[in-house]
Amino acid sequence: MENPCRRAFLRRLLSATGAVIALPATACDVREFARAHGAKLRLSIATGQIGGTYYVLGGGLAKVITEYVPNVEATAEVTGATVDNLKLLRAGQVDLAYAMDVTLADAYRGEGLFRVFGRVPVRALAVLYTQPMHLVSLAKHGIARVGDLRGRVVSIGNAGSGTEDVALRMLAVAGLDPERDVRAEHLGPAQAMDALKDGKIEAFFNSNAAPAPAVSELASTVGEEMHLVPSDELLPALRKRYGDGQFTSEVIRARTYTAQKHDVATVGNASLLVVDAAMSEALAYQITRILFDHRSEQAAIHPVARGFSPQRAVVGSPVPFHPGAIRYYREVGTWRP
Repeated sequence: MENPCRRAFLRRLLSATGAVIALPATACDVREFARAHGAKLRLSIATGQIGGTYYVLGGGLAKVITEYVPNVEATAEVTGATVDNLKLLRAGQVDLAYAMDVTLADAYRGEGLFRVFGRVPVRALAVLYTQPMHLVSLAKHGIARVGDLRGRVVSIGNAGSGTEDVALRMLAVAGLDPERDVRAEHLGPAQAMDALKDGKIEAFFNSNAAPAPAVSELASTVGEEMHLVPSDELLPALRKRYGDGQFTSEVIRARTYTAQKHDVATVGNASLLVVDAAMSEALAYQITRILFDHRSEQAAIHPVARGFSPQRAVVGSPVPFHPGAIRYYREVGTWRP
């Protein structure tokens, strides 16, 4: 039977000369093996689209892994975000991924969008933060709630993103069919921002930690004309249809964005850092430790990292935790079986 570490890491274990090194059949601690052979383990982090929080956070995580884990080099990859990230993880094309809880639950169980694709052997390293769904428009379009999107041109997020997954669920409970009742576009955050400014769409969904990079850029350009649409009225229906544990009430506080005068109540979802179940315990432990030991360096890249904590990280995962992560949380006294 093939060693599971080989599936996840063999193609990225390179010697100093660039030659692929074969792992011994019993080697699961690839980091130690790499050190012994003068090799460097190359890790890929699946993030999201440019203009989104995952992409920014992924760059910060890649930086601290590369600097503080011996013989490891990490790279943040631009992807379609959550759905694509989990498919790439299952295919062995990436090693770590950011993912939204509601989509992650489906991937682990092989349900929803993953009914045909199949179950993903995924394990959690940390629950990082809860992100609000930004529904962004311009005041002139007169969109006051999700139901007002009927007949509008709306970006529901790029294909393969958690934004798209959650936006479709929100439209459904609001009584809107995305194929008949709205003219749906599939744009990433940066593209959606440009399209809204250019009059090509009337609103866009963007599930991202606040401040979301693309929304910040839009606000700095259009000022008070930018309008954030509240969506918390959908929370009871979402919980009734999809379960209580995967949708929360979140608030985008006033002054989060330029000229934003009022709090905006929205639907929220947790974002997690996850890995392939085959990752070695030692490597998963090191990554989890560095994630928290070097929060300040990541927060300099995106402020949401200031809220990363071992206490918050163990609460709310829809999938099991990796043994390496559990080892870290036991050491710091936050693990609750």
